[in-house]
Amino acid sequence: MIRFVIIRMFRALITVLGVMTFAFVVLRMSGDPAEVLLGPDVPQSVIDAFRAEWGLDAPLWQQYLSYLRAIFTGDFGVSMRDRSPALELVLERIPATLMLTIPALILQLGLGIPAGIYAALHRDSMVDRGVIFLAILGFTMPSFVLGLVLVLIFAVTLGMLPSGGMGTWQHAILPAVTISIGGIGVLARFSRSAMIEVLGQPYIRTASAKGVTWGNVIRGHALPNAAVPIVTIVGFMVGSLIAGAVVVETIFSWPGIGRLLIVSVSNRDLAVVQCILLLIAAAMVVSNLIVDLLYGWLDPRLRATAAH
Repeated sequence: MIRFVIIRMFRALITVLGVMTFAFVVLRMSGDPAEVLLGPDVPQSVIDAFRAEWGLDAPLWQQYLSYLRAIFTGDFGVSMRDRSPALELVLERIPATLMLTIPALILQLGLGIPAGIYAALHRDSMVDRGVIFLAILGFTMPSFVLGLVLVLIFAVTLGMLPSGGMGTWQHAILPAVTISIGGIGVLARFSRSAMIEVLGQPYIRTASAKGVTWGNVIRGHALPNAAVPIVTIVGFMVGSLIAGAVVVETIFSWPGIGRLLIVSVSNRDLAVVQCILLLIAAAMVVSNLIVDLLYGWLDPRLRATAAH
């Protein structure tokens, strides 16, 4: 088990390093921050002084080494826009993002998994077909389209909810629902498939043949075994909730990490963008690492495979 954990943690570290490198290269290739922040009418001498102040005049490999050295010493840089520590700017926005992602996760787990299991237990019925249709519609519809549709219906037409901004708990309803819809569809489809696969196993038929009631078969045999693969998809979705909030927060003018990322990218605020991307990558890697560890604990065969 120790070797299994070490291998998974090493892979997680490599993944985070890869994301850091990718973000660094792409941001440097996307444009000169000096020209974006200072404007086109600023004299070249001012631009040169700005680039020298922020180390942008050094070779790319030197900038990369300085970036890695700073990250591993806990220095996430300073915002070029307002000269505040990038980490502080990001941490200030985390509570607002959690106000959307936590309710969204609760909706995904509370609606997606039961719907998929219920559909599997009533396979080929009208309920099953309805769940499949709604699930496909949910995870194939782009979040920006869904968000605009919800605003049109519940804010503009019915006037029941605010169309954007952050104030009361009612402001969080539409963006949280928008974030959750796709995940509900994914979990419903995945839970249905996992449950159908388990129900077709020989031990389910054996338990039924021994006289065990169908309810006990479902609770004692089907659900525990179907839960193993569902854990994997839940882990992926937990890590991607922050990434999914980027578009939704922009649509609803929600002052979270996603909206800060969009603003920082448009301003070429390198330190803030890199800090947010690192946070998103870390969240996804940590959630997937936890899933791997849980999966290895639930199924010892995976630990033996990883050890080799």
